[in-house]
Amino acid sequence: MAKKRNSRNADAALADKLIVGIGKRFANVGQLTFAGSTYTPAQVTAKLQRLVALRADVDAAKATLKVKMAAEDAEAPSLRDFMVLFVAFVMATYANVADALADFGLKPKKARGSLTADEIAAANAKRQATRKARNVMGKKQRLEVMGDVTGVTITPVVAAPQPVATAHSNANGPTHA
Repeated sequence: MAKKRNSRNADAALADKLIVGIGKRFANVGQLTFAGSTYTPAQVTAKLQRLVALRADVDAAKATLKVKMAAEDAEAPSLRDFMVLFVAFVMATYANVADALADFGLKPKKARGSLTADEIAAANAKRQATRKARNVMGKKQRLEVMGDVTGVTITPVVAAPQPVATAHSNANGPTHA
């Protein structure tokens, strides 16, 4: 049973070493029989080289990815700002032409109708009813609310006695450590 490795790089490094060993020890051998199959040294070398090549390809792709991501991180903010400005331009140019905005993947702004006096009064009444139902208070109302606490005994905290330093003396006077 194969031993599980912690690193794919370690696998590729081992495959490289195995290829070198095949060249030294099995160069004159016609066939190798293991794992229930027979292989030539060239077939074993080819499979191991494929493992090394796969790892090299992944490492190269990672390096390319890092470069591409760094380029995106550097350029994207200014390009996004440019895009926002262009969207604002398109919205200003075709504000009322839904078909034209759809060509750019944009939607027209929804028209906001003005409320009548009756609608404003109804909205205010609904707002006040909601505040009352939820017991929502304004800043000044909250200041007027005081807690009513009974049955609590307050025990004063007494400071612990301070340690007293004592000097040890001998016949020659006090000593200092």
